[in-house]
Amino acid sequence: MSATGDYPLTEAPREARKGLLSISMVLFSFTFFTGTMFAGGKLGLAFNFVDMLWIAAIGNSLLALYAAALAFIASRSGLNTVLMGRFCFGEVGSRLSDFLLGFAELGWYAWGTGTVAIVLVKMLGLAGGLTIPLMILFGFGFSLTAIIGFKGLDLLSRISVPLMFVLLVISMYIATHDVGGFQALAAVIPHETMTFSAAVTMVFGTFASGATQATNWTRLSRTGRVAIIASVVSFLLGNGLMVVAGAWCAIVYQQADIVEVMILQGLSFAAVIMLCLNLWMIQGPTIYNVSAAACHLLRSERRRTMTLAAAGVGVLLAIGGMYEMLIPFLVLLGSIIPPVGGVIMADFWYRHRGQYPLLASARLPRYNFVGLSAYAIGAVVAYCSPWVAPLVGIVVSAVCYVGLLQFSGRRAAVSTTPGEL
Repeated sequence: MSATGDYPLTEAPREARKGLLSISMVLFSFTFFTGTMFAGGKLGLAFNFVDMLWIAAIGNSLLALYAAALAFIASRSGLNTVLMGRFCFGEVGSRLSDFLLGFAELGWYAWGTGTVAIVLVKMLGLAGGLTIPLMILFGFGFSLTAIIGFKGLDLLSRISVPLMFVLLVISMYIATHDVGGFQALAAVIPHETMTFSAAVTMVFGTFASGATQATNWTRLSRTGRVAIIASVVSFLLGNGLMVVAGAWCAIVYQQADIVEVMILQGLSFAAVIMLCLNLWMIQGPTIYNVSAAACHLLRSERRRTMTLAAAGVGVLLAIGGMYEMLIPFLVLLGSIIPPVGGVIMADFWYRHRGQYPLLASARLPRYNFVGLSAYAIGAVVAYCSPWVAPLVGIVVSAVCYVGLLQFSGRRAAVSTTPGEL
């Protein structure tokens, strides 16, 4: 057992496992993210109400299935994504997934830190010189729940998720009333354009990195069934509600920024509370993910130290202007993160036949060039694909991994004796 009880470098033992409510609440808090509502707002400006609902349903269903597939492996093995990466990328090669996943979550953390400081200065009429001090304050303040660990995230989620849900429902009700009812809402004609594949990619891509790293908590699931149900419900309903709420209000007010929407609705005070509560709720799990990746990257169990160090880097990125780079950042994440999950799934089910050996006794190569090559091919094809990039990346990387294993004659699993947790 690690000093913090979070097992950053080992399998999570059975006695540390949690039930459906605990896992679901933490995952719900993870998916209730303001950034997702901004993406949903973009959908609301480009599609009518019915088409928007279909796109949200398809994109979030794909995302939920992807998250559930990784969650089952995590629960069965007790490993999170960065630890799984040792098997498919190698002992040293797994640092690729550490860097990619840490980079993705660190970017989100910096965006959230910058967002709350900039919006508070704007909405409260504060002096512009307070922006950077607020970024520093929130950047380190948000990390407190992650430093506490799973218990801190669980406690915060039980308070914040119900409050956030109520506020979203109120906002959607006011929007429907302002537009003149459901018939009037369905009759609104969009003024911007976006392709179907780009829209689904946006929905999937907004939380592709989150779904890949949700294994940090789903590996603590008591059973595989708990992991699957918690993932599907949280990503389909939690992330889905955020997308739909953002799009719903954007259709009415032709404004993608949900905070600006709430100001138009006369919910200025509620908008401030929602922003702070929501970003605190998501920033804890986000920086927790960064610290987990950093622990594995540096082979250290000092997760709390890594959390503070990661928060400091996040603050620097926020000061450097991460707030302005959300859309290109999402496009990049939708291409480079899902192939990691594709390789992991192919490795677990095809090479290891659904059972990892115990990590401590596994004899792993320094580099698994089959896995690294499959990832690279999947990421490049996804980035260049005109279709749904995350789905393309997952499928191509998985197929390439299996094909390269067959070609190299290396289907046999890692040389060691498997063991049940």
